[in-house]
Amino acid sequence: MFAAHAYRGFVALLVPVLLGTATAERHVYYHVSGRDSFAIGTREVRSEITYDGDEMLTIAPVAGGLRYAAKATYDRSEGSGASTRGTATFVAIISPDGRERDERVADPQFLTVLNQPFAVQLDSQTLRDVRNLTAPSPFSFESSMAGTALRGTLRHIPGGLVAGRRVVGIAFDASGPLHGGAPGHPDVVLTGTMRMSGTAYYHRSDALLLELDATLVIAGTLADENASDPVRIVYRRTIRAEKALRGQGAVSSTSSG
Repeated sequence: MFAAHAYRGFVALLVPVLLGTATAERHVYYHVSGRDSFAIGTREVRSEITYDGDEMLTIAPVAGGLRYAAKATYDRSEGSGASTRGTATFVAIISPDGRERDERVADPQFLTVLNQPFAVQLDSQTLRDVRNLTAPSPFSFESSMAGTALRGTLRHIPGGLVAGRRVVGIAFDASGPLHGGAPGHPDVVLTGTMRMSGTAYYHRSDALLLELDATLVIAGTLADENASDPVRIVYRRTIRAEKALRGQGAVSSTSSG
């Protein structure tokens, strides 16, 4: 699983959040799934954990901004076949200047839409910038997990429909070196690389994240002079809106759509 204290999610790549004017509470429903695998040496997968469940995101106006609250209920299954029921919550307040204040973080497996590599909602200018990309755009960001910067590219990809809504697509791919404890396996010290890749789809009108497929791959060797076994760790998360966006009001957008 993800290391709860190693870093906060996949690190937000696109931080600006569209505040607009919220007239009432709004709900968005997602399906969430994931898989964590860990293999060492030439042996078969040493461990594998899968997640599958549902999630509700609530957006509501509060004094000083908007309150985003996500709650996921899921089944966690291990390779042995054992399954347990779990919940994950994440609550954040976004101020008019775009700053985020986390009120509650109880999502150690990184299953909520608020605990992912891309912001849950973009400002209208960022959405336009993404739509206007005609070639891969270089970017870099600091990863507290790797203790270094990951560098890669963002590119615009064809959109389509998600939950009956037209979306704008983004593909991302970034990598960098890793020297230290492996996420979720502090007893395993690695020298290797970390690569994050995937796709994100935002609603064309209000720039809300409707689908994300992100994979984090760590490949390296044990940093032990007495061992040189290769290690491969893969984390994947998929979150997709599956029902119409509900609410008496909506978060307005100045985007041209």
